[in-house]
Amino acid sequence: GMNGKALNANMLYYLFDSTNMHRWNDHLRTLDLSEMDKQAHKTAIAWVLGKCEEDAGAAIDWHRLIEHNLFSFIQRIALTDLKPQVFHRIEEEKADDVSRYVLCEFDRSVPHTDEGFRKRFEEYLYSDRSSKEDAVIRAAHYLATKWEFDTIYEVNRSVYGIEDTKKEIDGQIGQHSDLAGVRDLMTKRSDLDNFIDIVGQLRFQQRWARTPRIPKTTVLGHSLLVADMVYLNDCDCGVEGEQVYNDFYTALFHDLPEVLTKDVITPVKTSVSGLPDLLEGIEHEMMEKRIMPLIPAGWREELRFMAYDPFSDSDLPRRNGKEIKACDWLAAWMEAHISICYGVSSKSLRDGKVDIGRKLTAVGGYGETIDAFDIIADFEKMEI
Repeated sequence: GMNGKALNANMLYYLFDSTNMHRWNDHLRTLDLSEMDKQAHKTAIAWVLGKCEEDAGAAIDWHRLIEHNLFSFIQRIALTDLKPQVFHRIEEEKADDVSRYVLCEFDRSVPHTDEGFRKRFEEYLYSDRSSKEDAVIRAAHYLATKWEFDTIYEVNRSVYGIEDTKKEIDGQIGQHSDLAGVRDLMTKRSDLDNFIDIVGQLRFQQRWARTPRIPKTTVLGHSLLVADMVYLNDCDCGVEGEQVYNDFYTALFHDLPEVLTKDVITPVKTSVSGLPDLLEGIEHEMMEKRIMPLIPAGWREELRFMAYDPFSDSDLPRRNGKEIKACDWLAAWMEAHISICYGVSSKSLRDGKVDIGRKLTAVGGYGETIDAFDIIADFEKMEI
């Protein structure tokens, strides 16, 4: 049955499972490259390209960009075991069959969802994806791939066919040189290039740093999960306009300062008095010095709004910070719960799960804004 909620446990597990999908796993890797992290990096790069288009005078429909970004992620989860070259050929020659398969997979994995969301996803799959927003997403996809490739290139120099792969990726990016941001990124080692690289470094950082856990998730992958949760919840609540943008990208960039300070785990933060405030001050100072100069001056105020104070509600510009915090907690709860289900558990995971669960299900707490009680109950019943 449709007309359920877009934000539900099956949907979240479907997205989370992309953490178990490994990329470049027929190559030597210096870093575990998961599909979730790739999608997260791509999403941040698409923001950069979208902003560049706006600066160049083009209009961007951000709501469409966000939703199509999620749709392309859902599609990729269904098809992720195909090598890209194979994937693109099958897509060209069997487009409708592929779309039918993707839809069946989605319906099987996520049997209840919001009717409107499901309908738009189906329309997306059968469309020719020719909008400006789709071009931005495709370009971001190749740029994220190139970033990954650059991390493995040196150690795979002796692998047969590696130079062909390099040419292919460069060629795919070149096809998008009509986008202002792509031109900027192709011409020189630009500041934006460095910004994209710094965002990518959030893929080096593990969440729950001091406990065994499976699958390991990174700060960047976690941020995308939170952003997608917030977006799905906004769909359920009928949120429109700029709030969709503010909620989504705040969630995506809420941990950006951690790239400079490394993730300080919550128990350390909370037991040293005055530490959170001190850390925040240091983070902002480092952000101003190291990250803000890399992006155009016109974007900085917005990034400050998103990265410095992500969990505050705001009227101008409109944003629902409490829901972002609730989604942040729910993602952390999932990270603990799913590992425990897979059979890798520790006292800190079990305690963390209980603590976060308590916060999420408290009467009158933030969790109520996303129906966390029901989602957690569904996760507890789910066979994982």
